[in-house]
Amino acid sequence: MPSAPTSIGLVFGGVSGEHAVSIRSAATVAGALGRGANAERYRLLCFYIDQAGHWWPPAVAEAVLAAGCPPEPEEQPATSVRPGFQGLPAGAAEVEVWFPVLHGPNGEDGTIQGLFTLMQVPFVGSGVLGSAVGMDKQAMKAAFAAAGLPQVPYVCVQAAELDAPQRAAALLERLEASLGYPCFIKPANLGSSVGISKATDRASLEEGLKEAARHDRRLVVEKGIVARELECAVLGREAMRASVLGEIRFDADWYDYTTKYTEGLSHTVIPADVPEAVSERARALAIQACRAVAAEGLARVDFFYEESGGDAGGAASAVEAGGGTLWLNEINTLPGFTNQSMYPLLWAATGLPLEELVHQLVQLAGEWSIDTHPDREAQAA
Repeated sequence: MPSAPTSIGLVFGGVSGEHAVSIRSAATVAGALGRGANAERYRLLCFYIDQAGHWWPPAVAEAVLAAGCPPEPEEQPATSVRPGFQGLPAGAAEVEVWFPVLHGPNGEDGTIQGLFTLMQVPFVGSGVLGSAVGMDKQAMKAAFAAAGLPQVPYVCVQAAELDAPQRAAALLERLEASLGYPCFIKPANLGSSVGISKATDRASLEEGLKEAARHDRRLVVEKGIVARELECAVLGREAMRASVLGEIRFDADWYDYTTKYTEGLSHTVIPADVPEAVSERARALAIQACRAVAAEGLARVDFFYEESGGDAGGAASAVEAGGGTLWLNEINTLPGFTNQSMYPLLWAATGLPLEELVHQLVQLAGEWSIDTHPDREAQAA
């Protein structure tokens, strides 16, 4: 007699600047969980978190997925005036494995992972530590540095340094002296290029810092380099696998939000046209990056690759590979799953189609549960 399907709680939306991207990613994952062998393996329950942080049951969530965009306030049922999590909606108690498809703060940063951990229900992706460290660019870069991983020169900044004119002037001078132009200003806790800007002079540096400070009180400023952008997908826990490399190509000055999510403004090359030595080195570094921040389950690791092996701040900050130079850019512990997203595309090119990929991610969540709560294995036996 076949076993009953496992109830999967797909949760998406969230209080984040990447709310709309999360909806698009969730639609892709929901489709994959409902096709082929997964249709018999799993029973899908969808849950939507609106932009005020309220959780909605499957009927509302399915309508949002069908629309493909956030509902207008008047389209939602009446809810509490108080924002934030007010308790789990109907149907949540039936969930056996949670599958968060959330990007940015309040979903990718360890907060919802903490909730699932307290509930003692398995979930897809990294735990609290890996999620938090991977989300915060200051903490991430510190972990990479401690592991001896190559990065472009950077400076960590606090938004409070912009409050007083004298402090702001001193900060601008420090950044100019240590990084020069061009440089990139980033909020520490956002993704999808939200709040990121490129500075080519003092005026644009100051404006970029103010823009990033509108999103986060912790900022990172990085030296700008002319390099190709490579990405690698990682899957697994104790035994991690790295995918083939992919390259993002675009005609814009840099890979901003509009370029990233507008059809026709960028395209991917998979596998990336790089020497085999570069591919092998990047794949090894991707797994090392996951270990450095305690990322598990899934992650996408991004690199800068300069074919000429030019200088981005000294040989100590770079890794020579195949006649070029590799720098680790960042890690994403809950990468996008849209039809343009590299993570599922990279695994498809490696021989792992989307339906099997999401199946393996759910299976990895079960492994996490046994390692975190070993008494369950004894109970199951």
